[in-house]
Amino acid sequence: MSMLPLSALGERIMICGPSNAGKSTLAVALARKLGAEPFHIDLFRHQPGTDWVQRSDDEFAALHDAAIQRDRWVMDGNYSSLMPQRFARATGIILLGDSRWANFRRYVWRTLFQKQSRPGSLAGDKDSIKWEMIRWILIVQPPLREQGRERLRAAGLPMLELKSMPELQRLYDAWELER
Repeated sequence: MSMLPLSALGERIMICGPSNAGKSTLAVALARKLGAEPFHIDLFRHQPGTDWVQRSDDEFAALHDAAIQRDRWVMDGNYSSLMPQRFARATGIILLGDSRWANFRRYVWRTLFQKQSRPGSLAGDKDSIKWEMIRWILIVQPPLREQGRERLRAAGLPMLELKSMPELQRLYDAWELER
């Protein structure tokens, strides 16, 4: 992993990667360091106080598009349908990665055992194990990763790729981030 300085990514940073890779926690840590606001795209997509019930596409896009107009932000999440708008405003990208099994393990842990609210969780902290999420993490998402990586690279923005949790930990240490 070649480490870019945090300053190379600017003041509007996208954090992308697979489900349960640490995007939301990193977004909060980076936003704190930069004096920016963290935005979790899942919270735009889903209604608070529910077990991940989606908002309408129009409401989702309106919340997303309003957030990216801010001067400074760190935004975690993928949602490729809204990436063109985000690319137009972003100044840098961080792409996280890990094995599907590590992501699955973290999904089960946070859903069943993590009692305190975590970054990126819905207000009300209602959550349950969902077969569609298991299928997404283990079967659907892994083959899409290379396509997503190429799309991010094609945006032409400064980009940092981290391929494992140890690499992510080295980033926290190098940039002096606090979880």
